[in-house]
Amino acid sequence: MLYAYWKSGHHEDDSVFELFFRRNPFKGEFTVFAGLEDCLRYIANFKFDAASCRKLADKFPSWDPTFWDYLQTLDCSKVRIYAPREGTLVFPREPLLRVEGPLGICQVLETTLLVLINFASLIATNAARHRLAVGPDKALLEFGLRRAQGPDGAMTASRYAVLGGFDGTSNVKAGIEYGLALSGTHAHSFVGAYQTFADLKTTILVPADGGEPREFLACVLANRKKLKAMGTNDGELAAFTAYAQSFPTAFLALIDTYDVLESGLPNFLAVALALHEFGYMARGIRLDSGDLAYLSKRCRNVFEEVATAFGVEAFRNLTIVASNDLSEEVLWSLKEQGHSIDAFGVGTNLVTCSAQPALGCVYKLVEVRGEPRMKISQDHFKVTIPGRKECYRLYNSQGQPVVDIMVPTYPSAPDSSSSEPPASATAATAETSSTSSPVSRTVTAQTIVGKTPRVGERVLCRHPFDPTKRVFVTPSKVEKLHHLVWDCGKIVVTFPTIQESREYVLQQLATFRSDHLRHLNPTPYKVALSAELFTFMHDLWSNVTPIIEIF
Repeated sequence: MLYAYWKSGHHEDDSVFELFFRRNPFKGEFTVFAGLEDCLRYIANFKFDAASCRKLADKFPSWDPTFWDYLQTLDCSKVRIYAPREGTLVFPREPLLRVEGPLGICQVLETTLLVLINFASLIATNAARHRLAVGPDKALLEFGLRRAQGPDGAMTASRYAVLGGFDGTSNVKAGIEYGLALSGTHAHSFVGAYQTFADLKTTILVPADGGEPREFLACVLANRKKLKAMGTNDGELAAFTAYAQSFPTAFLALIDTYDVLESGLPNFLAVALALHEFGYMARGIRLDSGDLAYLSKRCRNVFEEVATAFGVEAFRNLTIVASNDLSEEVLWSLKEQGHSIDAFGVGTNLVTCSAQPALGCVYKLVEVRGEPRMKISQDHFKVTIPGRKECYRLYNSQGQPVVDIMVPTYPSAPDSSSSEPPASATAATAETSSTSSPVSRTVTAQTIVGKTPRVGERVLCRHPFDPTKRVFVTPSKVEKLHHLVWDCGKIVVTFPTIQESREYVLQQLATFRSDHLRHLNPTPYKVALSAELFTFMHDLWSNVTPIIEIF
């Protein structure tokens, strides 16, 4: 396409593209916008070098060789991009990116921008839905590295799972690269690697107060006897002992290798009691199979019994982590059943988004050479909303978002955008309407007269496609969603940390009405057009659609 634009002399035409999606994922009614930082870093480094052009020339030998010289001059120095803040809750048909600049370069950016936004937003939304399922007080850990779609998919999943509401990851590289909290414990293979106490290379441990090393295994075995659990698996107990010697301040054991209640739990407690005698405190256990709701409650009861019997009150609050192919549906089921789980390790179903593998963002031309463009389809679902536009979030008197409204916008200054039309806009509309037929007249972006919504002023909000659906809103707060983020060669926003974006997501989840966020049959959130944009869109739709003649 770029080559064709270049050959026909249109590659420098002014254009506006919008990146958006048409339907929220996971049968829900919200999406978390993510991937903006990745997009801006890509754009900042966009360049075709000579080696790349030689490879392309080999693939397309019939093309004009001077095109490759042009390609090496191509960059994003004439491009402007507007976007919501990363982590914003967004909705169908709202522009996630508005890309303005020469037609050729804006077209070339399409595929990569879609790649960077689609998966990141899908993962962040999936993570936010898992957060809603467990509530604000439970820990959520991303455990999906081994099941992710390749290493790049794994890194992206770890990063945006935390942005969407998870607390940490088991992916050490992601933890290092993105500053994420790391969490994890041993696998079943660690337990299986020990068969008898003879496999222990040492049986001593230095107490927490730094005193002389003391016999640790003897203390473990004494506690097993006190617990009346002499029938537990020796290899498992040896493995727990070795793990505790390695991590005396962070001992968390996987207890389902053989039998949770008859072996794993008492073996854990024998080691945990020994650690306590050495001045340490165990962290807890992980359950990776079986009836998680039942087992977690049984383990919690035993913790409380041992806390009373041995006078260690802290045992009542030992952490119970659950894993085992968890999903959003399973988390809701566990909540309904009742459980005593403190943290959830979610892997495959989170990072692969198995409930819906793609978000479906699209990238469409909405204006070229100052003229709005509109994609028409017999399927109204695929009809696009023409013209350069801004999106505003309107809040009710209770401080809750109630509708997002799109209004036409005009280029006003190099570093900003405004929905206020230029002074000539109204006159241009009247003059054009009186001298041209509706079908043949040229409609420019400046002929759409719009108005920025303001606090306390009633605004008519119209459904994009159903003329009977409309509502008046008098907002108590108006939030502008789109901001200039890339301005002709430079990033003009400060990147928040992942943790700051995570807090922003959680704050929004707490602000939106619960019926928009609920798991089953959520209420659709209203996305509307201003009256002016609605009228213009439907007039243009009628004008550009061929009229069928019947004889």
